[in-house]
Amino acid sequence: MNLLLEQTDAYVADLFEKKLPKECIYHNYIHTQRVFKSTKEIIENTTISEEDTQAVLLAALLHDTGYCHSHQDHETHSVAIATDFLKEQHVSEEVINKVNRLIMATQMEHIPTDTLEKIIKDADASHLAKDYFAETSEFLRQELKLTNIKKYSRSEWLKINIDFLKNVHQFHTAYAQEHWKPIKEQHLLEIISEQTALKKAKKAKKKAALKKMSKEESPEKGIQTAFRVTLRNHLKLSDIADTKANILLSVNAIIISLALSNLIPKLDNPSNTYLIIPTLIFIIFSIASMTLSVLATRPNITSGEFTRKEIEEKKVNLLFFGNFHKMPLTEFMWAMHELMEDKDYIYDTMIKDLYFLGKVLHRKYKLLRITYTVFMIGILTSVLSFIIAFNTLQ
Repeated sequence: MNLLLEQTDAYVADLFEKKLPKECIYHNYIHTQRVFKSTKEIIENTTISEEDTQAVLLAALLHDTGYCHSHQDHETHSVAIATDFLKEQHVSEEVINKVNRLIMATQMEHIPTDTLEKIIKDADASHLAKDYFAETSEFLRQELKLTNIKKYSRSEWLKINIDFLKNVHQFHTAYAQEHWKPIKEQHLLEIISEQTALKKAKKAKKKAALKKMSKEESPEKGIQTAFRVTLRNHLKLSDIADTKANILLSVNAIIISLALSNLIPKLDNPSNTYLIIPTLIFIIFSIASMTLSVLATRPNITSGEFTRKEIEEKKVNLLFFGNFHKMPLTEFMWAMHELMEDKDYIYDTMIKDLYFLGKVLHRKYKLLRITYTVFMIGILTSVLSFIIAFNTLQ
């Protein structure tokens, strides 16, 4: 290393120690030394003049000094610092301009136009093919976080690195393409593998969380199951009640048919007048049983309408068709959305549905009990009246 390079190295080390923000844990003197070493490595395997060699090495030492002032447009700040320092060292204008051009060539979006720019670009990104790649990558992520530029999660950072290595970055010099590119590709495979493992771990964690949530929510599932089973049982009881009422209707219809076809025509005969009262008792009780059976199965008439105020006050049971069958579809959809957004409203509605279904069942079974009682009394009374009528005739 010649005297100018030694002086530049000492100047950069002192500048970073005194003025570089402590948040710069990646763009620091260690990074500068690594870029300088990588630059020498490429130069040793590339044919360039001594003057160009010195210019590239000076650019390698000075290219990140602008971070002492700002992360934004740091290359421009680095050029200003390099210009002032090199002028103090009485370096020629031609060399200074070349060094500054090479510093600006380290910009991320810059495409190198000659060998010197290719060398500095490859050296600045040489960490992609070094064994300290993972360490420097993490330092860069933390630096972006500490300087409030951008906060990346580990998964986001892996995704960005994969895209950068696969689609953005490329080595330009023949030496880097031959010796560093294979190592960079190996690092890419390692990152992809880490990303896959992270996704699996995240998926497993999410699955475990859902399982835990499912266990925690088991009481709520128990409540839902209780509602479902109870409502199903109530509906079965309602079906049973309707079936019993239909049986009574059918039986009494048959009885009346038989009475009309066999007993009534015989009453015209004066000798059969003793059958009039028993027959009337028989028919009256049958008609009463049929009437009560119809009442037990007859549905109640409901308005089929509700107001928005009733929905807002949670007074309407939207799970029963009788409360909405006359409403416009838009109003019903609005009401259902209101219901679905409020879990307490849903449960209140299910409780109301269960309660009023119970009230309907109570009415049905009460009427059925009366119906069966009337039918039983009617049968017994009719039989007794026929027996008394026949005994009186004898």
